[in-house]
Amino acid sequence: MKQDRKHRGNDYSFGNYVAALRNQAGYTQRTLAYLLGVSDKAVSKWENGKSKPGIDTLRRMAELFGVPLEAILQQWEEKKEMKITKIVITGGPCAGKTTAMSWIQNAFLRRGYTVLFVPETATELISGGVAPWTCASNLEFQKCQVKLQMEKEKIFAQAAEGMATEKVLIVCDRGVLDNKAYMTQEEFDIVMRSLGTNEVEERDQYDAVFHMVTAAKGALEAYTLANNAARTETPEQAAEIDDKLIAAWTGHPHLRVIDNRGTFQQKLERVISEIASFLGEPEPFEIERKYLIEYPDLAELEALPNCSKVEIVQTYLKSPGKGEIRVRQRGQNGNYIYYRTEKRRINAEKRVEIEERLTQSEYLRALMDMDTTAHPIRKTRYCLMENNQYFEIDIYPEWKKQAILEVELTHEGEEIRWPDRFRMLREVTGEENYSNYCMAHTMPDEE
Repeated sequence: MKQDRKHRGNDYSFGNYVAALRNQAGYTQRTLAYLLGVSDKAVSKWENGKSKPGIDTLRRMAELFGVPLEAILQQWEEKKEMKITKIVITGGPCAGKTTAMSWIQNAFLRRGYTVLFVPETATELISGGVAPWTCASNLEFQKCQVKLQMEKEKIFAQAAEGMATEKVLIVCDRGVLDNKAYMTQEEFDIVMRSLGTNEVEERDQYDAVFHMVTAAKGALEAYTLANNAARTETPEQAAEIDDKLIAAWTGHPHLRVIDNRGTFQQKLERVISEIASFLGEPEPFEIERKYLIEYPDLAELEALPNCSKVEIVQTYLKSPGKGEIRVRQRGQNGNYIYYRTEKRRINAEKRVEIEERLTQSEYLRALMDMDTTAHPIRKTRYCLMENNQYFEIDIYPEWKKQAILEVELTHEGEEIRWPDRFRMLREVTGEENYSNYCMAHTMPDEE
């Protein structure tokens, strides 16, 4: 199994502070090194956040720059790690991704992010002569495409980790799972095995996925092939590919679909709003509605192309404050991703939620601090994308007559487009008995 990935940053804060003092004084790195009696390589490492000077050197720096030693010590002791977030912008042909990339750059540069863009791999390959119709087979083309996609993302992540900045947003113009829309499941499994990875690992390595619906669905007058030489699809084919792309990403813990309601500008504004909401600008609010539903037909759900099944084990940890801290194992077919989540409720519908990815070893260590008054929650989750909204249906082994359906909203007044296939028993949003935290302590009886 592929080794767990978790981005960690250097201590950029102190490095930026040293560089600012040096530049204000008009020194080069070599001059500062000479005046402090160290090598210029040492100064470079300080400013890149790779190391810090000793206390004697800090005293000489204070004298040299004419600042209080306490001010330098405060910066020296205050370690901050870079936050790297990797998202995917996907969508059917002629969805507006190119324009969205420009909007994303402008919007998040203003919010203090360093924004990096991983260009669309398929367009690069096809424009360079590597295409399904020039390779030995579509499968061989997809192997090339997925491998190149993974290598590009790895290079961008490595570059980001060395940057002297607080927040990095890596934006992938399509991700690895986009390729699944152009293959059978069997072919996709072959590609994953050939690269030593699996579908769960590649899908859930991204922090969030934002799907822009093709103009062929709801804005046909805007559909065109003129702005991408690699695009050849008819509107009918574009709509079909759009559905397959949504199905490919269904199951990701944070998938959002941006449809064609309103003007194109409003669509772009919704993209920025969704990304900002996910990043927690200014706070990571989650707006969620929860319903008790009649036990669904699982065979019917599993047969749907826009539904994905995920196994979840959720364990609560000891929490010193009023909030909840949990760790979660999430995946399928023996392949798992691990998360740590801290939650604090604002009101019945809104709460602050902070989540980070864990390695398997970090997850196992966290379990040593489990809350022994709560039992682990085990459930099967069906992730369903329907009516351009993302529904999560949780099946608990203790229940045979009912289940829980959750839907996350972008704002408190958003309309829920209820799927006809589910029979609602009643809404349980805000009812503590149906929170996972309470259910871990006492599972409510079936109604």
